[in-house]
Amino acid sequence: MDLEDKLRQVKERYDELNQAMSDPAIFDRPGEYAELTIEHTQLKELVDDYKEWSSIIHQLEGNDELMDLDDEPEIKEMAREENRQLKSRLEELEEEIKFKLIPKDPDDSKNCIIEIRAGTGGDEAAIFAGDLFDMYRRYADSQKWKLNILSIAESEKGGFKEIVFDLSGNEVFGKMKYESGVHRVQRVPETESQGRVHTSAATVAVLPEVTDDVEIELDMKDIRVDTFRSSGAGGQHVNKTDSAIRLTHEPSGVVVECQQERSQHQNKEKALMMLRTKLYDSEMEKIRSERAADRKSQVSTGDRSAKIRTYNFPQGRFTDHRINLTLYNLDDILKGNLNDVIKAIRVADNLDKLNAIMN
Repeated sequence: MDLEDKLRQVKERYDELNQAMSDPAIFDRPGEYAELTIEHTQLKELVDDYKEWSSIIHQLEGNDELMDLDDEPEIKEMAREENRQLKSRLEELEEEIKFKLIPKDPDDSKNCIIEIRAGTGGDEAAIFAGDLFDMYRRYADSQKWKLNILSIAESEKGGFKEIVFDLSGNEVFGKMKYESGVHRVQRVPETESQGRVHTSAATVAVLPEVTDDVEIELDMKDIRVDTFRSSGAGGQHVNKTDSAIRLTHEPSGVVVECQQERSQHQNKEKALMMLRTKLYDSEMEKIRSERAADRKSQVSTGDRSAKIRTYNFPQGRFTDHRINLTLYNLDDILKGNLNDVIKAIRVADNLDKLNAIMN
């Protein structure tokens, strides 16, 4: 499908919305009216661009006709110069339109929950999981996001067997969703006396936080609630009360824990939020899998078993395998300087989506 056909479809849908919103009966259905208004607002800018695009095409055709019919050199030169300017604007406008046609991910503006788990590599994998957490903590600070730890299982030699935390702020999921997958590290562990490079891994899962507009029904009859004493840092309180909560959603087998709040009630509230988020993500993963069957994207946000990164310490090398991006500023990246990496991945993903739309 070419650009004009796609824009014509947008215009037809925009006209349908205008007609639907002019029906007096729509005001008796406020929910539907609100949805139509949102879609109408989103399409209006594209329709205005389509009008400008059509006008430029019409002017170019008119100037071409003028150059064919008029023998005056000055008139022809004026028409040629105007065409040069019009074609330059047309190229800019078409690029703008193409990226506006990319469907928005409604989850991009949401907060998120991130789970980091040590994988293969024993103690070194747990230490690397700690490095990843520190990288994300620093990046969150640079974005002025708020970080809140929900659950933590520390490793005896440092780092974490598992750590779960949430991030809240502006466009959190939209930037962090590409971190889902297997992160591999290559370095010499401190305990390695022979100086050999070891390979370890940690898995990262990024889940969009469920908001009130998403209906995820939870029947407490389906949920087993267990209490236990929190582990790890936290002072005397941690070891004296059974304030930590574990929820098991028996129909799905999903298990979540929260142990960082001081009261059992607070931990239960956070755990319920985590459970709703996991169940929502499970449903969304089915949808992502269906889309992936139609669109082979190299930038995955769903398959958490895919190896997405390698952090090579001896060479100071950072590689994102999805977009063949290799950088030699590993120290800076681990300090939370992720902007260039995330921008490159988002651009690649948008181009992939754009190719799917235009083909």
